[in-house]
Amino acid sequence: MKYVSFKNYVNEILKTAEYRKDSENGSVVAIASVLPGCMTQGNNFEEARDNLIDAIELWITVGLKEGEEMPAINGNKLAIAVEQPEQCV
Repeated sequence: MKYVSFKNYVNEILKTAEYRKDSENGSVVAIASVLPGCMTQGNNFEEARDNLIDAIELWITVGLKEGEEMPAINGNKLAIAVEQPEQCV
C-alpha cells in the first residue's frame, strides 16, 4: 500500500472512471464507481471529466469531514495528517 497526495489520489480515481453517452439527450455521464454515488454529467467528454473531478474532490472532502475512511484505489491510500489537540489546563 502506498500513501499519495490528494491530487494523486484523485488521479487514481480518474483512472477507474467510466464515461457513457446518453442516447436520449447526447450528454456524457461520468461515473467514479469506486466512490459510491459519485457521478455527474456534461455536454461533452471534457466537461463531464471536469465535472467529475469536482464531484470526486467534494466526495472526498465531505467524507473526511464526516470522519470516514477513504478507500484504497489501485493500491493507493490518501495520505492525511491528524492533529491531536493538546489538553488545555
